[in-house]
Amino acid sequence: MTASEALEKLLRSYVRYYDVIREDVEPPFAAEARFHSHGETYVLVKSARISEADSHEYVYFAAEESVDMAKLMELDAAAWERGLSFVKPHSAHRNSDVTLIVLADHIDPEVMSAVKKLKHYKSYSYRLQGWSNYRAVALETSSGTLAYNRLGRELKKLFRNISNQR
Repeated sequence: MTASEALEKLLRSYVRYYDVIREDVEPPFAAEARFHSHGETYVLVKSARISEADSHEYVYFAAEESVDMAKLMELDAAAWERGLSFVKPHSAHRNSDVTLIVLADHIDPEVMSAVKKLKHYKSYSYRLQGWSNYRAVALETSSGTLAYNRLGRELKKLFRNISNQR
């Protein structure tokens, strides 16, 4: 399986809940996906609102032939910067998470270990107006090798399913 084939399979799993953007995506990314959720709690009638919370996620997909350390750092910085550019903290903002997904035919071994150490975090007004977390996942499509950071671990099952489908 090539990186572009893996990207197609992965985007099919995201299209149900996310707004997937393929056209007009600025390099170095091949696609991006956005998720927005708004929740409210109220008593008896909607005008008696107790609380509300907005949650967002911005996912950036990179499909490359090979990834070295310089390319990983470029993708990492670009994903975090672009994801934070959409954040508008306010009293109902809960979280805006950023996810980087790197799919490549070949990934250097030191890059795979560096992915495990990637982390970014930002809070807004001492978490009163929410926070932003960062997930990172890298899949070497030629071998099926998967690396992820601590928060990216929750995507492990999805990637195992993608890499096992031939």
